[in-house]
Amino acid sequence: MLQYIIRRTLLALFMIFCVGTIIFFLIHLIPGDPVDVILSGVGSGSSATPEQYEAMRATLGLDKPLYEQYLRWLFRFLRGDLGTSPLSGRKVAPDIIRQLPRTLELIAGALIIAVLVGLPAGVIAAVKSNTRYDLAVTTLSLVGLSLPNFVVGTMLILLFGLYLEWIPLGGYIAFSENPSEHLKLLFFPSFALGLALAAIIMRMTRSSLLEVLRQDYIRTARAKGLSEFVINYHEALRNALIPVVTITGVQIGTLLGGTVVVEYVFGWPGLSTLLIQGVWHRNYPMVQGVVMLMSGGFIFINLIVDIINAYLDPRIRYQ
Repeated sequence: MLQYIIRRTLLALFMIFCVGTIIFFLIHLIPGDPVDVILSGVGSGSSATPEQYEAMRATLGLDKPLYEQYLRWLFRFLRGDLGTSPLSGRKVAPDIIRQLPRTLELIAGALIIAVLVGLPAGVIAAVKSNTRYDLAVTTLSLVGLSLPNFVVGTMLILLFGLYLEWIPLGGYIAFSENPSEHLKLLFFPSFALGLALAAIIMRMTRSSLLEVLRQDYIRTARAKGLSEFVINYHEALRNALIPVVTITGVQIGTLLGGTVVVEYVFGWPGLSTLLIQGVWHRNYPMVQGVVMLMSGGFIFINLIVDIINAYLDPRIRYQ
C-alpha cells in the first residue's frame, strides 16, 4: 500500500510540473501587453515615452527571453512564490489565500448537496429498478445533466430573487456577521453548482449497484436467507461505491472550474474574481497562481481518490 501511495504521489507531482509549464506558455498567448494596461491604469496610456515603456518591461522582467522568464518563474514556484502582481506590487499568494476559503466553501456546499441528493436517489432507483420510482429519478437526473450550472443559477436568481424575493440577487455576507443570511446566500450557488454532480452520482450509483446486485455472491447471500436490507446496504453497496467514489472525485475537480461561472453569476467573491480581473488586466502571476491552484487541487483530489479506491479494492494497489 505504501509503495502504491508513493508511486501515485510522484506521478501527481510530475503532472503538476507539466501543468504549470503548459499554463506558463499559454498565458503568454493572451492578446495584449500588460505594460500597456499598467501605464493606462496610472494615467500615462499612449503618452508614455519609449523609455518609460522599456523601463516598465525591465521592471516586470518582460524584456527577457521567454525561456528565461519561464526558468525564473519555475525557481520561484519551487520555493512556494507565486509571483508579484504588476498592478499592485503585492505578492499574489496572500490574495489567493484570502479568497480560497470562499471558493472551497462553495465547493463543499455543492458536494454535500450532490451526495445527499444523488446517493440515496441512486440507491432507490437501483433497488426499485423498472418501477415508477426508477423512472422518476432517472428523468430528473437527465434534467440535471442537461442544464448548465449558469442556466440553473440564472433561473434560481429569477425565481427566488426577483419574483419571490426570498434571497438577495447576489453578493456575500460573512458568516460571522449574519450566519442565516450567509447560509442563505451560500445555498443557491451551491445548489446550482451541485445539481449536475448529483445527477452524475445518482446515475453512477444506480448502474453500479444494479451490476453488483446481479453478481453470484449476492444470489448466494439471498439463498442463505439474509434480509434484503443487509444485502442491499451492507453486502452490495460497499462494492458499488468504488466507481461512485472515482467519478465523484473527478467531478470535484471539475467543480473547481465550474465555480468560476457560478461565482460570477451570484456575485460570490471567490477565486473567480481574481481570475477574471487577472485576465482583464493581463496580470500574468495572478492568473497563473489561480489556475495552478485549481489544477493542483484537481490532481490532488484524484490522488486521494486513487488511495481511497486502493483501500476499498486491494487489487488496485498491485496494478
